[in-house]
Amino acid sequence: MNIKSLISDRVHQALIVLGAPFDGNVQVCQSTKSKFGDYQVNSVMSVAKKISISPRQLAEQVLRFLSLDDIARKVEIAGPGFINIFLKRTWLASRIDLALNSKKLGITVVQPQTIIIDYSAPNVAKEMHVGHLRSTIIGDASARTLEFLGHNVIRANHVGDWGTQFGMLIAYLEKIQNENADNIGLSDLERYYRQAKKQYDENEKFASRARSYVVKLQGGDLYCKKVWNKLVSITMRQNQLIYNLLNVTLTEGDVMGESIYNVMLPKIIDDLKTKGIAMESEGAIVVYLDEFKNKAGKPMGVIIQKKDGGYLYATTDIACAKYRYEILGANRMLYYTDSRQHQHLLQVWAIVRKAGYVPDTLPLEHHWFGMILGKDGKPFKTRTGETVKLSNLLDEAIQRAYKLITKKKSNIPIEEMTQVARIIGIGALKYADLSKNRTTDYVFDWDKILAFEGNTALYMQYAYTRIVSIFKRAGIDAVNLTLPLVINEEYEIALALRLLQFEEAITTVACEGTPHVMCKYLYDLAGLFSKFYENCQIINANSEIIRQSRLKLALLTSRTIKTGLYTLGIETIEVM
Repeated sequence: MNIKSLISDRVHQALIVLGAPFDGNVQVCQSTKSKFGDYQVNSVMSVAKKISISPRQLAEQVLRFLSLDDIARKVEIAGPGFINIFLKRTWLASRIDLALNSKKLGITVVQPQTIIIDYSAPNVAKEMHVGHLRSTIIGDASARTLEFLGHNVIRANHVGDWGTQFGMLIAYLEKIQNENADNIGLSDLERYYRQAKKQYDENEKFASRARSYVVKLQGGDLYCKKVWNKLVSITMRQNQLIYNLLNVTLTEGDVMGESIYNVMLPKIIDDLKTKGIAMESEGAIVVYLDEFKNKAGKPMGVIIQKKDGGYLYATTDIACAKYRYEILGANRMLYYTDSRQHQHLLQVWAIVRKAGYVPDTLPLEHHWFGMILGKDGKPFKTRTGETVKLSNLLDEAIQRAYKLITKKKSNIPIEEMTQVARIIGIGALKYADLSKNRTTDYVFDWDKILAFEGNTALYMQYAYTRIVSIFKRAGIDAVNLTLPLVINEEYEIALALRLLQFEEAITTVACEGTPHVMCKYLYDLAGLFSKFYENCQIINANSEIIRQSRLKLALLTSRTIKTGLYTLGIETIEVM
């Protein structure tokens, strides 16, 4: 149930009946104070200005045609023309019962779209580092959310598995006679790459051989392809261990390396030239875009093929968008990369639209994110100034969580401590990131990440286990809650209303790729439950109908917290 959408539709219909000029954007928001009702309509102000009447006069006319009798106990005009809506308690209660009896908590299942989500995107022959964390977990939260709403989500792990570095690695492995790569780990490959790069920069004979291997690889040479396959396999096997530990839904089947598009590139170059979109400039093939200006104020040139015939990231990304629309059937494409890629992607998308590779109506969205900073305000590094490896960060999260739960008085069985430490540690790390607006930088701080108070995963997980314990202590089975739900107390009403706003939160995340909205919702919900728990007797309520009603509110709260955390990729535990 999306209450905001329901009210918006009703207001929209009233404005249509009135014949008011209207762009279809109804401004309905949750009220910040109870004295202003549960929801507030602000659209009247802008519409009234267009037809030169007072907002209050238009609001009075809207109220004549606004059909809310089934859901609202009172609708009033406030101030210059705000419409305040107070919802019926009986209606709230009926919607809570419906949500409890729904597999998806009353969420409206949408008309499914095929949505491609590009996220994580590590490089082959290099270990994932802290810079891959945000793309991986924010992208995965988006994938989980959209899938929960009923969409067909295709996860695209756009792996950097093509280019000069492979020629260098193949040449170096040959040099050290280790081309079979039978016992090589990812850390070995990273070391080999550094050594190969040194050879490439200092030894022209080695560099020439490396370049020749790139040409052979792109031409399908069996020996080069065999070594390349092993390099990719070693990398992705190690990355999959990290994905599993992170509780991320990416699998080996989601890997879509740059190599997939290699066969498309010559045809795309020819097609863009034929269409007059690309042209030769000093031996390179360039697309000039009027939408982007260089420092001289002239159209910016995007190189799609170098003088030596080599291709660039832009060429691959053009092919990638074309492939995702024509082959995968995308209705919407989302890219989770950092903000530095924004102009690059906008340029690529301008080219694919000019070429007609994707229609103008197809959403191409860059959900960019900020950086993780250390306490010094600079990019997060180790004490020695090196980039933090993601595997080391995850291990530290688990170790810190283990120390935390062993120090505290806990009901966790000894044999489950390691598993619980993983759930708490990884959940805390992910939630600390996801709870920040993705467009901002944030400072990494272990003390805040593993806190029991505030907007943290631990606070949310504890709220869930506390509700579970209510049912366990009382020996209550949810199937026995058969009486109709009633709500009268202010704490019951506040909790019920927030529970019914779950769909509004999840819809916002789905539309905007902003998991911090879900975190904020869950934090608010947990806080309202805490007030409800402190002020309303549950097990010892003074009548059976009130007892069951409050148990129902508690039950839906636990299910909503669990579901909300699931969409964030964070697990819950039954005992803490």
